[in-house]
Amino acid sequence: MQSKREKFTEESDMDAASDRESTVDINTDDNVAGTHHLNQHLEEEDLVEKLNGELQEQKDKYLRLLAEFENYKRRSSRERLDLSQTAGKEIIVSLLDVLDDCDRAENQLQQEKGSQDMSGVLLVFNKLRNILQNRGLKPMESLHSEFDVEKHEAISEIPAPSPDLKGKVVAEVMKGYYLNDKIIRFAKVIVGK
Repeated sequence: MQSKREKFTEESDMDAASDRESTVDINTDDNVAGTHHLNQHLEEEDLVEKLNGELQEQKDKYLRLLAEFENYKRRSSRERLDLSQTAGKEIIVSLLDVLDDCDRAENQLQQEKGSQDMSGVLLVFNKLRNILQNRGLKPMESLHSEFDVEKHEAISEIPAPSPDLKGKVVAEVMKGYYLNDKIIRFAKVIVGK
């Protein structure tokens, strides 16, 4: 017969062996009951990471769309401003010939200085100039300035009357004009060489 002590030792050894077996088996198989909740935590972390990635992607799309919209607003307001500044450009360009005729007529009247009072005619010419200036038309000052291909069109070259006029505009055949600081007609000039 076994003594109580031996029996107790044998039972303790059996309990320790069964404890070792149960600790070894805990996370070894997903199908074993009681291990599912341990993997569930990892799946939730993966889901959170996935949702955070999608959220960041949507934020990026939103910021890009917002930037595109701001660029569109800036571009359309700039185009609207340009359009309003040059809305009457075609009419003003067609009136430039009339303005040239007015300048020629005024020069002719000043040369003749007849007995007739021409103040009414000069008043009309000045009124036309003022109206066009209020619309943004500005004459280009070219005479005795450096020849600039960006705003002058050379008709011919003549020997310069003085050495300081070499490469400069000697005479203006047709006046150039700006409309709201944009050239609408180049000045036709004669350049000294």
